[in-house]
Amino acid sequence: MSTLPAYRSNRIVELMGESAELRGADWLKDSLQQAVLLELATLPPYLCAMWSIEDQDGVACEAIRRIVFDEMSHLGLAGNLLTTIGGAPRLADGRTVPTYPGPLPGGVHPGLIVSLGGLTKESVELFSRIEEPEEPITRAGADTSIGAFYTAILDVFRDDTDLIRGTRQLTRDMSDQGAGNSVVAITSFSDVKAAIDVIKEQGEGTAASPENPFPGESGELAHFYVFQEIYHGRKLIKTSEDPVRWDFAGDEVPMPPAFPMGTVPPGGWIASGTAPDVTAQELIDAGNQGYSALLRFLEQAWQTDTPAEAHQLLNKAIAQMFTLQDPARSLMSREIPDGSGRTYGPEFRYIDAQ
Repeated sequence: MSTLPAYRSNRIVELMGESAELRGADWLKDSLQQAVLLELATLPPYLCAMWSIEDQDGVACEAIRRIVFDEMSHLGLAGNLLTTIGGAPRLADGRTVPTYPGPLPGGVHPGLIVSLGGLTKESVELFSRIEEPEEPITRAGADTSIGAFYTAILDVFRDDTDLIRGTRQLTRDMSDQGAGNSVVAITSFSDVKAAIDVIKEQGEGTAASPENPFPGESGELAHFYVFQEIYHGRKLIKTSEDPVRWDFAGDEVPMPPAFPMGTVPPGGWIASGTAPDVTAQELIDAGNQGYSALLRFLEQAWQTDTPAEAHQLLNKAIAQMFTLQDPARSLMSREIPDGSGRTYGPEFRYIDAQ
């Protein structure tokens, strides 16, 4: 039985440090489990920012919503990449699930601390750093990116295509959210490459363009540049054809009004020194229980050999996802009694089944 993957570790850094000649099936399983955790880790902070926006039909909210759907499909594709080689994602355990505030899984972007809070200029700067390409088209010299990790994974698949078995694949038609958003079965190397291209390029764009090659609508940008537009307060436009240059010099992108959700402290709100009132704690607990149930359903879906049961469990996970918004936004309207003017918000903590 494989060792339970610890969330707080430098495992991705260690895996990337291993010689390419030594990277085989075990390396790939370990790497893909870390990839699953990496994709999961982005969802809670993006969801908190999205839910904090007062106008849920506004432009900024819709832009972040598209990113959230992308990240959901990336999680599904990463899980399928793992199960196609005989692995099984581990999601439902407090030692594995990302905790906040904390680092990204595996030592990616060392020194970067991811926290849960409302939409602010600081939060979109954080999100930009998570999604940052190795060489953004607007500047050079960025740190090693998540994309480099996926490139290494692709190389191992390319070297040993016999590892691809097509086992325990979850599928979901999400084409209404974008050309590359459906969770598809991984049964060949071309499927592997297509899945990794989607994950990398929706987040980072390509070397030639900041646009998302798999958009939900024409002209949609990759995640990094969407967050950068919100941060700079301007649309990203091409300012020169020869040489090609892009800059945040377009129309204004105003920061939308948002609930002033405070940063969830280590250990949750109960550890903040000001215990939540009964109603706030009930909402916090409802969010944590719903999130935990979602992760259990998803983990179980990738463990069953029965496609009909897997489909049913995936549907339960998705249904659970949609139960999280109401308690989250209710919390964001409840002020923390510490004089800060900040409000509560969801914790996204894993709670064992009773």
